[in-house]
Amino acid sequence: MEVKLGKPASVVSLGFLLLLFLSVVPNSVARFVVEKNSLTVTSPEGIKGTHDSAIGNFGIPQYGGSMAGAVVYPKENRKGCREFSEVGISFQSKPGALPTFVLVDRGDCFFALKVWNAQKAGASAVLVADDVEEALITMDTPEEDVSSSKYIENITIPSALVTKSFGEKLKKAINGGDMVNVNLDWREAVPHPDDRVEYELWTNSNDECGVKCDMLIAFVKDFRGPAQILEKGGYTQFTPHYITWYCPQAFTLSRQCKSQCINHGRYCAPDPEQDFSSGYDGKDVVIENLRQLCVFKVANESKKPWVWWNYVTDFQIRCPMKDKKYNKECADTVIKSLGVDAKNIEKCMGDPNADADNPVLKEEQDAQVGKGSRGDVTILPTLVVNNRQYRGKLEKGAVLKAICSGFEETTAPAVCLSDDVETNECLDNNGGCWQDKKANITACKDTFRGRVCECPLVDGVQFKGDGYNQCEVSGSGRCKINNGGCWHESRNGHTFSACVDRGDGKCQCPTGFRGDGVQSCEDIDECKDKKACQCPECSCKNTWGSYDCTCSGDLLYIRDHDTCISKRATEVRSAWTAVWVILIGLALAGAGGYLVYKYRLRSYMDSEIRAIMAQYMPLDNQSEVPNHVNEDHA
Repeated sequence: MEVKLGKPASVVSLGFLLLLFLSVVPNSVARFVVEKNSLTVTSPEGIKGTHDSAIGNFGIPQYGGSMAGAVVYPKENRKGCREFSEVGISFQSKPGALPTFVLVDRGDCFFALKVWNAQKAGASAVLVADDVEEALITMDTPEEDVSSSKYIENITIPSALVTKSFGEKLKKAINGGDMVNVNLDWREAVPHPDDRVEYELWTNSNDECGVKCDMLIAFVKDFRGPAQILEKGGYTQFTPHYITWYCPQAFTLSRQCKSQCINHGRYCAPDPEQDFSSGYDGKDVVIENLRQLCVFKVANESKKPWVWWNYVTDFQIRCPMKDKKYNKECADTVIKSLGVDAKNIEKCMGDPNADADNPVLKEEQDAQVGKGSRGDVTILPTLVVNNRQYRGKLEKGAVLKAICSGFEETTAPAVCLSDDVETNECLDNNGGCWQDKKANITACKDTFRGRVCECPLVDGVQFKGDGYNQCEVSGSGRCKINNGGCWHESRNGHTFSACVDRGDGKCQCPTGFRGDGVQSCEDIDECKDKKACQCPECSCKNTWGSYDCTCSGDLLYIRDHDTCISKRATEVRSAWTAVWVILIGLALAGAGGYLVYKYRLRSYMDSEIRAIMAQYMPLDNQSEVPNHVNEDHA
């Protein structure tokens, strides 16, 4: 376990966190067990034999298998802290040759970076030689390092730490020109006593603790499908665990202890933001950890322990700290959607303010102490398979291989013999997702990683909502899908719907009905409510969604005016209308004829006047005529 100090709130808080660190395993001396694989040198003869090596806590160890390779020790960049391409070195094996195992020296940079640089250069495995004579340690991933998070998840080759003395023997043989061949064997890394594998995951509900939390969350989502298959088939027995710390007696009344602990300092977790004055507190994390433990216990009592995977996955999706939803209210909605008994969970959790031990969390603290071949749990996350701590990347394929290597030979289930892990979680209670049984529409989607709850797209119409409790149709065409979730009914060949194809998605009872538009729309009795057919001569009869109104005698009902008039009056009115149409037509024709006559008469008169005037004077558009009168007098 690494305590992340970040920005210290005060000297007191630093001291408090340090005391928490020292209080990880109460009333015992911490004992960390390194998980080893067998490293066998097959040549040269001088160093032939089996040696211990500590499996790296990243990459993908070949659990249940072995790997042979030839060891090389680079002439440059021997600590592997730079990319080998910078010095022109490649470890890519030629066709037919043994895979290349690269030996690098410890120091100057993260273990994971050394392995990543070697992998990019073509190495199949990495051996790191210790730089001091000491007992082997586990090479772990760096915490809270943004740059390393970009490559840690992509490391796929195995790695192991070897002692300084053994590393010197390997270097001497390689420098002397010998071909050094070794075999890494993980077949006994996990015990396999019987036909059932017991494994446990030490985890945390905190989703804001950096790179490792992100990796843990991704693993839980990804491994849920295989885990539930193994559990439902009775092949495995899974148990989740949560690490808690206790506050030393001298600090139980301090501000830091009160904000990070429950039950008067007995069970604590670091502040998620490392800021005691804002955001969530450590005690919020402890309470949610306790709730998740109780979800498992209650589900296990009902013979459905695999429900824990659904709850944890859904809680991470629906109740993240960054959205300020990391609380009891959000947790209750998840519990309700999964059909778990909420009252039994509350009873299991007990009173977090009581000055007394909490049985569930007390059991967790006791379980942190190593027993037998398993050391104390001090690293989050930690996976333990058959009481042996798993080392390597928390990745579905790698973890599944480690679990499957824990079965007694010939007893491994079919899921271990195939790369395909398929299960349809939507068949069980619709996966806890929203569904419309009438329209046979569901938000549950079964994927390789397990089910997801996403509002569906049906016939070009998109449903919107959280996918768990609500999905509603939206946009144009919504009325095509189950009438947009609105009321609709058919009677005697007539169909009415409260769905209105508009953007707001609301339901509105049609004319002639009243109600909420969703559950029901009731017919309005226009006759009883005196909303229609009110004239003295009218007779009203209510119909479904409308009404019929008739008039006595030879009267005719006019619906738009809600009145009765005589049929004869209607006929007379129609006759006068025809007469007026004719008269108006004749008037228009006369006016048109007059306009034509007036235009032609005026044109004729204009031409005559112009002809007479032209005899006495030239007009603008006429050439000058010789003046014969003047010639006669000359």
